[in-house]
Amino acid sequence: MDACSPVTTTFSTPATATLQARLTAIRYAAEGIHLFEFCALDGRALPAFTAGAHVDLHLPNGLVRQYSLCNPQGETHRYVVGIKRDAASRGGSAWIHDQLKVGTVLTLGGPRSHFALHEAAPHTVLVAGGIGVTPIACMAQRLRALGASFEVHYSVRRRAEAAFLDVLAGCNLHLHVDCEHGNTPLPLAAIAANAPADAHLYCCGPAPMLDAFESATAGRPAGHAHLERFSAAAPAAAEGGFTVQLARAGRSIFIAKGCTILDTLRVEGVAVQASCEQGICGSCETRVLSGRPDHRDSLLSDEEKQSNQVMMVCCSGSKDPVLVLDI
Repeated sequence: MDACSPVTTTFSTPATATLQARLTAIRYAAEGIHLFEFCALDGRALPAFTAGAHVDLHLPNGLVRQYSLCNPQGETHRYVVGIKRDAASRGGSAWIHDQLKVGTVLTLGGPRSHFALHEAAPHTVLVAGGIGVTPIACMAQRLRALGASFEVHYSVRRRAEAAFLDVLAGCNLHLHVDCEHGNTPLPLAAIAANAPADAHLYCCGPAPMLDAFESATAGRPAGHAHLERFSAAAPAAAEGGFTVQLARAGRSIFIAKGCTILDTLRVEGVAVQASCEQGICGSCETRVLSGRPDHRDSLLSDEEKQSNQVMMVCCSGSKDPVLVLDI
């Protein structure tokens, strides 16, 4: 057996709440993008969510995937997610587009959010690239309902790929179609420079856009620029050489070189709730009782990382010889 291969688990951390929901509708949104609507089996209200939240879809093929909710947060009778069929799919979006049928019952996890909307901001700038428009569309609907000041900048490669244009109509929308601008990207530096100094800016899209957004907003006040990634921004910490103490389990486990904390806990029979295993979904968030994590996730803010109160054990390591976790 490989040193980091999982084995049968014997101790479990608290799992994310799940529910059974039925797929009640599939609708075309744009080229390659469908909207999937889920309702509770008994017709009751679903757990409330806020703009920017996502849910986990537990697929029959064994995969768990996260998708942002795109319907108005005031709706309690349904969850709607927008999913693009990814040509490089690892079995998630392709299976959903090709196999999932109306009437299918799935297990859903969440909702939860690490991309929260600051509703009291004097002005909000929403930036979306491609399928990253899903949480942005939800935020735009919320801000419009509040009568708030905001603008939306939405970039797609081709006009046929633009979804939610009906939802975003009347939302001070600026649509940027790359192929109609000589394949030049959205001018994020100019957008950030033109935003009021006290504005909050949000971005969701592909990695190059997010990197450019971080650069464009680097001079902004702390906590005023927010982003959500689809993939990890940094490699998982696998340097090892430290010990993890599990406070509730009363165990100490050494993390060897080449293994992540999550890998090792699984080998040792400790079940930890995890999904993306890249530090982008938040399902493995764990409270830190002592020690300084080596944060590698793309979710926690700089302030949250500096506080060292929580960490994502799927990808983060330790800067200290001993790390004490609430497990």
